[in-house]
Amino acid sequence: MVDFRLDKTVIQESTLEAQGDDRAFWFSKTPDERMIALEHLRQVVYGYDPATERLQRILTVVERP
Repeated sequence: MVDFRLDKTVIQESTLEAQGDDRAFWFSKTPDERMIALEHLRQVVYGYDPATERLQRILTVVERP
């Protein structure tokens, strides 16, 4: 995974009319770069801990007659 760092010293204010700029920016990126950015946003919103993020194992005992 790519290690992302947030520069909190830079704040940019924009309006809704600036969406065209965002669209042009993302269209200039490769699909791989877009997916990396999407995964980063997912981790920011839902959290990410590689030590605990595993498939849950479920054991079910079924008694047969």
